[in-house]
Amino acid sequence: MVRRFGLIHATALNMTNMIGIGPFITIPLLMSALGGPQAMLGWLVALITVLCDSTVWSELGAAMPGSGGSFGYLRQGYGAEKVGRLMGFLFVWQFVLSGPLEIASGYIGFSHYLGYIWKGITPRQTMLVITIIGLVNLTLLYRRIKSIAAITVTLWVGTIVTVVAVIATGAMHFDAKVAFDFPPGSFNFSLGFLLGLGTASRVGAYDYLGYYDVCYIGDEVQSPGRVIPRSILISTIAVALIYIAINFSIIGVVPWREFVPVESHPQADFVVSIFMERIYGSGVATILTAMILWTAFGSVFALLLGYSRVPYAAARDGYFFKVFARLHPSQGFPYVSLVVLGVLSIVAGFVSLGMVIDALLTTRILVQFIGQIGAVTLLRRRAPDMPRPYRMWLYPLPSLVALLGWIFIFATTPSTVIAFGLGALLLGVVCFVVWSWKRRTGPFEASQGAGSRI
Repeated sequence: MVRRFGLIHATALNMTNMIGIGPFITIPLLMSALGGPQAMLGWLVALITVLCDSTVWSELGAAMPGSGGSFGYLRQGYGAEKVGRLMGFLFVWQFVLSGPLEIASGYIGFSHYLGYIWKGITPRQTMLVITIIGLVNLTLLYRRIKSIAAITVTLWVGTIVTVVAVIATGAMHFDAKVAFDFPPGSFNFSLGFLLGLGTASRVGAYDYLGYYDVCYIGDEVQSPGRVIPRSILISTIAVALIYIAINFSIIGVVPWREFVPVESHPQADFVVSIFMERIYGSGVATILTAMILWTAFGSVFALLLGYSRVPYAAARDGYFFKVFARLHPSQGFPYVSLVVLGVLSIVAGFVSLGMVIDALLTTRILVQFIGQIGAVTLLRRRAPDMPRPYRMWLYPLPSLVALLGWIFIFATTPSTVIAFGLGALLLGVVCFVVWSWKRRTGPFEASQGAGSRI
């Protein structure tokens, strides 16, 4: 691999994956979590959790820049020939589930904003739209794409223009009385407040997903010990400022009571379009809606492209089901992995956005986020002399704060979603045992001749 990603490139990569359809579709969910602007507290909880977790990613990424991101960190942290093999398998297993959920959120967001242009769209028609967009996305990617860089940049430009338009408009028409119109008793501490805070925190964490993407291309990063930690921190702070600006731009113009709760306000599905309509009229709002649709499609295009390569690479190196390692006979792309994730994404798009976000985070928290906190701790103890270009400041305090944050987000999730996450994890363990038995290796033994990279 050629190390061609400097600090600017790495930061741009992270931010590209962090900013998609998220900020345009989650504002009503965020405000509905606590019934008012106080829901931004949950967003703050998510920010603190993510900032502390970024130090975990930074230490692991700087120490193992070519080990394939989470897959390599979990394997090395827990022992490549022991529990690490199970953890690596479970990471890819949950990725096959959580990846489509993240892509599905983009399909749902697309269908929501299409509702501003397609007046009176029915639930059945919405499902049809999600299916068509999912199939179009799958069809575009079902080939060897030679101009992928140009396509990605074009889609990213649309995203930036849309974000800038919303922030600039909000800044010119911001009304503090509208933005900070707190309801009575908004800060009364209770169990309901705690659960609502957890809901808002999950929405905030969803908005931040992607702050670590540079870790997956460690082989191509210049001076990874310096660039990886800095790009993660810079992109996280930059996106936090952008999201805060977008959120306050909206609620500073459109009173939050007009789209909270989400279930009883249909206009919540396209609140940014309503925001632009209120200021510039329906013509400009329709143009911005088209830009948001562009942004939504750009995000799902990039996600499905990148995510389809993860199960393929793991299977190719002998750490996941062999069928995912198949390449298209003439075009040379991982068609099995692409089709499986593409179809699962369409199916996942048939449930509510809130459920998708809850299931997505619940599935990832246990193995990936909490698992990596354990990996940092184990590596500190078992390999104290490992070269660490970046060492977590105030260790182990940041990792403990991140751990508490992820536990809080997980514990305040609805019990049905927690059951889904635990059930998916248990099924993954069963599949790992069966898979290992068929390969004639022990559940926690490394297979002979298997590669070590994803």
